Amino acid sequence: MGLDSPVTGENRIRVIVQQPALPQYRVPLFRELAGRAGIDLEVRYGRVDEIPNAAVKGFKALYSPTRLWQASSWPFRWDASKRRCGNRDSCEVLMLSWNIRDPCLVPALLRARRGGVSTILWGHGSSKQETHLRRSLRWAVARLATAVLFYGNAAALRYVAKMGRPDSTFVALNSLDQTPIQSAKRKWEEDPKELIRFRREEVLTDGPVILFSSRLQRSNRLDLLLEATALLSERHANLQVVIIGSGSVEMGRLATIASRLGLEGRVRFLGEIYEEHRLAPWFLSADVFCYPSNAGLSVLHAFGYGLPVVVSDAESANNPEWEAVRDEVNGLHYAAGNVGSLAHALSRILEYSSFAQSLSAGALRTVATEFTLENMVDGMESAIRYGAERAKTSTKQDR
Repeated sequence: MGLDSPVTGENRIRVIVQQPALPQYRVPLFRELAGRAGIDLEVRYGRVDEIPNAAVKGFKALYSPTRLWQASSWPFRWDASKRRCGNRDSCEVLMLSWNIRDPCLVPALLRARRGGVSTILWGHGSSKQETHLRRSLRWAVARLATAVLFYGNAAALRYVAKMGRPDSTFVALNSLDQTPIQSAKRKWEEDPKELIRFRREEVLTDGPVILFSSRLQRSNRLDLLLEATALLSERHANLQVVIIGSGSVEMGRLATIASRLGLEGRVRFLGEIYEEHRLAPWFLSADVFCYPSNAGLSVLHAFGYGLPVVVSDAESANNPEWEAVRDEVNGLHYAAGNVGSLAHALSRILEYSSFAQSLSAGALRTVATEFTLENMVDGMESAIRYGAERAKTSTKQDR
């Protein structure tokens, strides 16, 4: 059934998407998916302590509590609701989080198979702490599913090269809804005097600004950014680093490092800011966005403002969105863990305006044409329609 086919109650594909939580950035995604022709969507979500659940708007959803417990150094998440979805009375297609730490996952896949429900495993398909055992277990579990849906192309290609199954392997490039970003950007740019006033009040007019915005975690390696800033300050007397994000423990550690490096007055910790209109002037006042390690969706946030992004060259140390950063196209890669390499990458953007402008254009192009919400939903919809056809075939064979 194509996108333009007439849709009735009888031929709508009933889909349940199971998620550990419902963060705000996923609401536009599920709203867009629910609006696609022939898709009858229900999202079932739990709760993750560090991620507040957003209000549901534009799609059906059901909250289902989950439990988390620690076994040795490996946390497990118990979500019994998975098993209750695996029958044709509930849905034709069940999309599950691809988390092998959930002991309910395999029983849910087996129950769905017995019930004639197609299953899609959706996730990274890899781990930053990857081992041969974890990869083998993850891919063995994938064999129980009808299809797999990856966040990025690189992991999908590795999976197909090892496991085959290209027809049942899909990619939904993890993306952000750029609408609120572009709206906030446009409002500030339409009032240049107000943006100049903001920069003057925040003392952002005298020198270059490096920006970071995300949760403060040790794995982000902001200590490398501070050490690179110490090197760059020799050539940029008024250089500033602005760090936005929550995480009081890590903030304290970074403040201590900044003090030791003599960066008082150069590094500003703003804490958490969530409102896009308040974030916008900081992004519009920055020259470059830096995510030293563990880079994720924040790089697409920066791209929305036309900011070049500097990330490490180690795919394994980052999240799937890392592949959106193309070296010398919309940002730069530096040698992972190397302070001198990071300082050099940042200096190339800060010191060569025409190069920085070309990267800025590339950043805007990336989120306008490739890493878009519509393209992400296209990938999800393709996997769902594949699953629906398999479920239909399974039903015919059972008759």
